Amino acid sequence: MVDDEIRLEPIGWVRSSLTDRRNAPRQADENAPEARIELRPELAPAMHRLRPGTPVLILTWLHLAQRDVLQVLPRHDPNRPLCGVFATRSPDRPNPIGLHRTTVAAVEDHAIVVTALEAIDGTPVLDIKPVLGDIEGR
Repeated sequence: MVDDEIRLEPIGWVRSSLTDRRNAPRQADENAPEARIELRPELAPAMHRLRPGTPVLILTWLHLAQRDVLQVLPRHDPNRPLCGVFATRSPDRPNPIGLHRTTVAAVEDHAIVVTALEAIDGTPVLDIKPVLGDIEGR
């Protein structure tokens, strides 16, 4: 029997100058500010060997997203064709998991600072993973 229940708990939260979803950049390379990811203090050992300069993937729960949206106009542009959300990076989707590639700028007691993150202040963080290089560097 398959258990359909999936339970996720935030490992931390984004602290950012971005506070309004409407004014946030859509992607990190569109002038996203530096952000701080505050981890639950008991998870600080999970940052061991994480260093400034490390490229990482941050998985977030886009807590303000609409979960009943299945199709969107990319970038809200009426000149673009309607697309299913699985063909876009829209935050509005059945499971609003955000995927953000950024770089560690600093490691603190129970937080990391990243160079650019388009997630808004208070966004729950689900996981942090290093970006893997070639096989020899793993």
